[in-house]
This record gives sequence, structure tokens and C-alpha cells, in this order.
Amino acid sequence: MATTPQGWINIPDTEAKIDLRDKNVPWYDPKLKKLGPSARELLENYSKIPPAEVEDHIYKMRDEAWDVFPYPCIGEFRFLDLAISLSPDYPAVLQRLKSGKENFLDLGCCVGQELRKVAHDGAVQENLYGSDLRAEFFEMGYRIFLDRDTLKSKFIEADITDANSALSGLDGKIDIIYAGSFLHLFNYEGQIEVCKRLVKLLREKKDSLILGRQVGNTDAGEYVQMTNESGIMYRHNAESFKKMWDEVGEETGNQVEGGLRL
Repeated sequence: MATTPQGWINIPDTEAKIDLRDKNVPWYDPKLKKLGPSARELLENYSKIPPAEVEDHIYKMRDEAWDVFPYPCIGEFRFLDLAISLSPDYPAVLQRLKSGKENFLDLGCCVGQELRKVAHDGAVQENLYGSDLRAEFFEMGYRIFLDRDTLKSKFIEADITDANSALSGLDGKIDIIYAGSFLHLFNYEGQIEVCKRLVKLLREKKDSLILGRQVGNTDAGEYVQMTNESGIMYRHNAESFKKMWDEVGEETGNQVEGGLRL
């Protein structure tokens, strides 16, 4: 099993706290600075939104998603990054998912944007799963991407920290997990427990894969982060990230290789 996050993004610390839907916070951008070509292509060719209407649609849907829960990735339009396609592992991941023989889980999927990118690029939709703590985001995803009657993938409302959640039905059945901007939501001990849970979801075979991007720091440790619900997050460097996965391997009895690309 391997973990290959492609890097990290840094969110500045702030006195404000994530909870209310107040837009007067540093992580709410009134204007979209630039819509990337992958996001535009997805909205125009997958969702069939006329080019002249794409940005108006984004603004409307972004503010509705903000009212569901004001995550920085929503306020800053980062849910449009389609970060999975930026991973150097993406071509190989996509080839595997096009085969129809492997299952994919987008963990902490929010509105399911990464799952839609994978589906649009040719993955077998029936083998794609998205999971999030808030099922309201699944409804938002259908409204953003206009695919309620066409998308054949399944969304699961679940808390990864709950061993008895609906995700348990996928234990041992997933080949590839995408956990983007997710692990950094926990402290070190919490990340160990989450990673052990991820290992349990994977098939026991050598090429089972976890990939994603996380917030990090050259000085690994716990940092106060007010945009995080708990207020504390552990930020890794390359050494601490590998050490964490070594611990996960020891505690699960699996051969786990963890690495970080900057």
C-alpha cells in the first residue's frame, strides 16, 4: 500500500474562527480571481453549462454551498482546483479506474468535484464513491454539476472517525482513496487513527493507493488554525509524514509506504 500526497498549501493563521456564515473573513473571496481550464472544461462539457453562464453559476452555487458550511475551500473557490488531476499519479490512477475492475473513494468529497473530474475523464462511474460528513453537500454537487439523473456514482454520509459508520460497508473493497485537504484537519493522534481506518478500507494488495494534498510546514508539529473546527492541526514535513505512515503500518500489521512530494 502506498500514500503519495503531491504537496501542500498553506492557509494563513487568523483570529477569526470557522463557524458562522459571516462573509467578512479572510477565507471568503468576493471575486473569483481565475477559473482554471480544467474546471471550465468540466462545467461546460460535463455539466453542459453555456460558456457565458459558467461564472454566474459558480457564484450562485458557491454562496449556497457556503450556507451549508463555510469551509475555506468554498470561500476561496478552491473546490474548483480539481487537485486530483494535478497529481503526477493521476494518469496511472485514471487508467486503473477506466478498467472497470477497481473502486475509488473520494474521502471528504465536499460537493464531489474531484469525483466528477474522474468520471468525466472516463472512469467507470459505478465504481466511484464519495463520502462526507455533511450530506447537504451531495445535493449541492448535483446542483452545481447538473448530473442528478446521469451520474451513477454513490455518495455516503459518514464520519471517518466512527468505526460503525456507513463506510464500513466498503471495508476491504477500495483500491484507490483520494483524501484531499483532509488529514490536516486532525492532530497527530487523530491522523494516525484516520490513516488506520483508511488502511482498513483498502484491498489487501500491494498497489492499493492513497493520494491527496495536505497543509504542511517545514517545521512539523501542531499548529493553531482557526479555520479548522477543532482549532488544532498537525502539519507534516517529509520526515514526519513518513514516520506517521511507518507507525500506521506497524499498528495495522500491513506493509505501508508513505511519501511526500513537494
